[in-house]
Amino acid sequence: MGENTPTAADSRGSSAAGSTSGPAATSADSGSDSTSTLAGKIDALFQVIRRPTREPYSHEEVARACREATGESFSATYLWQLRTGRRDNPTKRHLEALAQFFDVPVGYFFDDEQGAAITKELELLGALRDAGVRSMALRAVNLSPEDAATISDMIDVLARRERGSPSREL
Repeated sequence: MGENTPTAADSRGSSAAGSTSGPAATSADSGSDSTSTLAGKIDALFQVIRRPTREPYSHEEVARACREATGESFSATYLWQLRTGRRDNPTKRHLEALAQFFDVPVGYFFDDEQGAAITKELELLGALRDAGVRSMALRAVNLSPEDAATISDMIDVLARRERGSPSREL
């Protein structure tokens, strides 16, 4: 890969902010079940894993990296078709190249259990884009386990209140 190839460390370290524009909904942002499809899984990778500059990768640059990795034909249009569900039967080598580019195990695409675990990690990365969430998480690092549990309980109460569910007192 080239210098612009992301790694999980890049996305965690870059604290990517904002979201891409366009109609594609992200399971990492919305928590929906769209990551149960190949298109949803690919879209989640594009939505969450960003350049160190926080900009999303283009279909062309991902396709180019996949072409270089496989030596096979892999166009930006084909990648867009995979991402939007218009095509859903890529070769194993294409999925391996995508996994390599986005620094996820290829099992993310094939193994439901591994895919679900990686989806959870992607949801966390998506949440950490929010500066307020990131700030709270960084400040919580130095708390004792007991104090961290107290903060977690407080967040649960507030989340239930926002959803309109009855909350228990602290």
